[in-house]
Amino acid sequence: MQTSSLKLYSLGYSEIRTYGVAALFILGNIIIPQLFHLIPQGGVTWLPIYFLTLVGAYKYGWKVGLLTALASPVINSLLFGMPAVSGLPAIILKSTVLAFVAGLFATKFRKAALWQLMIVVLGYQIIGTAGEWLLKDSLYAAMQDFRIGVPGMLLQIVGGWFVINFLIRR
Repeated sequence: MQTSSLKLYSLGYSEIRTYGVAALFILGNIIIPQLFHLIPQGGVTWLPIYFLTLVGAYKYGWKVGLLTALASPVINSLLFGMPAVSGLPAIILKSTVLAFVAGLFATKFRKAALWQLMIVVLGYQIIGTAGEWLLKDSLYAAMQDFRIGVPGMLLQIVGGWFVINFLIRR
């Protein structure tokens, strides 16, 4: 389930393209969560705020991923109140870890296989959950994504693989 003609990039902060690509992923990370929030418990079940951070970081590098990871939750919170301000530190932590882990895997392997995306998603979730536990002082609260968000993690793995390999091939 791998493709040989996949192009991955590592855009830098001095390139205008970095900000344009990041702006598109940020916009998507504003629109997509709003759609999932129309479903009862859609945000906590499907974890939509992380999807385009994964795709952006894997396809265009950790710097695009980091811009997306930092801006998306803050803008969503300011515009729509979701995530709640109290949840921002944990979401920003997980998003930031996701950007770095996805960028690292893309750079190291130069392809996006399902097993790689599975490790990326589980990696950021495990590290992020440990950080969230420290932030919230509650293992139960920190484990929410593993208790409720498994469908979202599966969507990130399979959907991310599909988008990276087939929809944004250039």
